Amino acid sequence: MAKDLKNLIRLHEWQVDEKRLKLAGLLQFLDDLQDQARRLEEEVVAEQRIAAAEPGEAGFLYGKYAEVVIQRRHRIAASIFQAEEQAAAAREELNQAYRELKKYETAEASRLEREQKEADRKDQNILDEVGIQSFVRRRKGAVR
Repeated sequence: MAKDLKNLIRLHEWQVDEKRLKLAGLLQFLDDLQDQARRLEEEVVAEQRIAAAEPGEAGFLYGKYAEVVIQRRHRIAASIFQAEEQAAAAREELNQAYRELKKYETAEASRLEREQKEADRKDQNILDEVGIQSFVRRRKGAVR
């Protein structure tokens, strides 16, 4: 039974680690998407300055650029929303795996504590027996 718990604990530790890595990857992807959105907004501001500085040619081209930017914003926002949902699901999976791991670790700790108490009880019984025998021997020696 003890070996079974150790194997289960090791398996669940591995599962927790795997889920942590998955969540870390999703969070990194989400961070990258947010960086893309930020860079896009910075690019738009720069293009607006250029269009304002040269209203003729740049103003004419800015309309098409704005349409493309709007589409990119929507795609990035949809991707961010999806990544946030996936990250939330991955967090819940990680929490569940961690709770499962803790359940086995607690069971193992309880088992070890019970074994230690039993060993202590046996040791105390031996010491009590030695003490009783010593007392009886001294008593017999004093009576003679």
